[in-house]
Amino acid sequence: MSTEQAHPAQVREAIPPSPPSRLTRVQLACGAIGPPLFVVVFLIEGATRPDYHPLRHPVSSLAIADSGWMQRANFVITGLLVLAFAFGLRPALRRYRPGIWAPLLIGLFAIGLIGAGMFTSDPISGYPPGTPMAPDGTTHGQLHDTFSALVFLGLPVACLVVAYRSTKSGHRTWARYSVGTAAAFLTGFVLTSMGFAQNPTLMPIGGLLQRITIIIGFAWLTALSMYLLRQSGRGHQPSQTNTVTYSS
Repeated sequence: MSTEQAHPAQVREAIPPSPPSRLTRVQLACGAIGPPLFVVVFLIEGATRPDYHPLRHPVSSLAIADSGWMQRANFVITGLLVLAFAFGLRPALRRYRPGIWAPLLIGLFAIGLIGAGMFTSDPISGYPPGTPMAPDGTTHGQLHDTFSALVFLGLPVACLVVAYRSTKSGHRTWARYSVGTAAAFLTGFVLTSMGFAQNPTLMPIGGLLQRITIIIGFAWLTALSMYLLRQSGRGHQPSQTNTVTYSS
């Protein structure tokens, strides 16, 4: 006579993950609020700031001068909201076996935003008026650029991590969207950098290229947050369910 007994590891694998807690849902909601807030603020600021040209000048230049406090606050507040989202991301993604890399990279992205708000960028492309097109760098400006690198490099890598995990869990639409976002974001980052380096062709539209790049990346963050919020509200389970295997 034989008895059937489930292996403990297999039982743990078969037990569906519990729904995200209320705290996790609040943290996920922060990811749906922060990125759109950031975009709305810099679009309004860029359209109303005297002597500032959104097509040419970077978003970071809005943090310069007396009225720059609004964009500096925009960086920090958005960074804190995305950081909260990163903390809620791991438990929300646990059912898709995401590991720690996606939350970690998005957390670094958030820290980059906070640091970019704490350290003001150097003037560039003639803003504020009277400054040279490419002035000498300052310590503040170098620190701003260092933190900004976490933003422009951390996000596309996070997209690729989510794309890999989405493919493994059978969510191929999300995988394709994430790969496309990573490619578009990195391409935009390169073109934007060339514009701010005073490339004669791209310099007049450096600000526009940067805004398109930011919107593409931040839209992905917002979509990811809203998707996870919807799935957690439905008590969604993965499309590929695990089964318990018994041994005799």
